[in-house]
Amino acid sequence: MAAGSLDAYTYLLHGEVFAGLQTGNLILFGIHLIHPDNVGVSRYLIAILAFMLGTILIRLFQEKFDHSRRPGIRQSFVIGWEIICMLIVALFASVLSDRAASALLSIAAAAQLQEFNRLKGAPFTSLMMTGNIRTFAASILEGLMLKDHKAINKCRDIATIIGSFIVGAALVSLLSGVLGDQTIFVSIVFLLFALICILIKTKKN
Repeated sequence: MAAGSLDAYTYLLHGEVFAGLQTGNLILFGIHLIHPDNVGVSRYLIAILAFMLGTILIRLFQEKFDHSRRPGIRQSFVIGWEIICMLIVALFASVLSDRAASALLSIAAAAQLQEFNRLKGAPFTSLMMTGNIRTFAASILEGLMLKDHKAINKCRDIATIIGSFIVGAALVSLLSGVLGDQTIFVSIVFLLFALICILIKTKKN
């Protein structure tokens, strides 16, 4: 939900740029690149470079922080980092340019993708749904035709992910006309809920 709401937010309110879906930014960059009079092409390049920077920062953090020794703690720090980036955009929306806002949110999205890349031991992405849709379709076939119960369970998980992504985007679309730049708090609420869940699980462990 956080990923869907974040991309919808930057696209609708900050220059039609995606915070997490860098494939989309590459496509838009290519489309606008052939128009020499279009100075707005830099907005896509800035988002892509910011995403790369966010990935590098979290990767360095991961090298220093052994997740296996303190499960859940590192994830909590990463979510906290995401929330800080979003709060900066929310608090300084009136003075931040679209490029600066989308760059900060691309850094946040990169952190999410880098840290949360597995679901129940299998590869997973919360930012790009193409792979999840492929997995969903394959799981339907395996579950129905081969009677594979693991595939059926995976189908439920992936359906939840895809549905949540859509709901997050839809909520931002619904509220953006009313809340404007402050709609980013929708993504923050989703992340706070995830943070609480992780902290509860960590405490139990």
